[in-house]
Amino acid sequence: MTEPLKIYTIPTCSDCHHAKRYFKEQEVPYTEYDCTQNPEYPEEVKRLTGKQIVPTIVMGEKVFIGFADNFQEIRELIE
Repeated sequence: MTEPLKIYTIPTCSDCHHAKRYFKEQEVPYTEYDCTQNPEYPEEVKRLTGKQIVPTIVMGEKVFIGFADNFQEIRELIE
């Protein structure tokens, strides 16, 4: 990947914490967008997905809603 992965999160989301831990362990750079810190971030999530669900993970042109449900495909993309 040429640009860092983007992850939209909230502090109380366990799936968000799992995703961030996994990316750190795999040394995958990412930019975190905490949806509680900026009202524009939830709007970006809604534009990307049609929903307001975190984590929303953007890898290039791919957008994933949730980490655990998309783990296999995410793992394949970062390998």
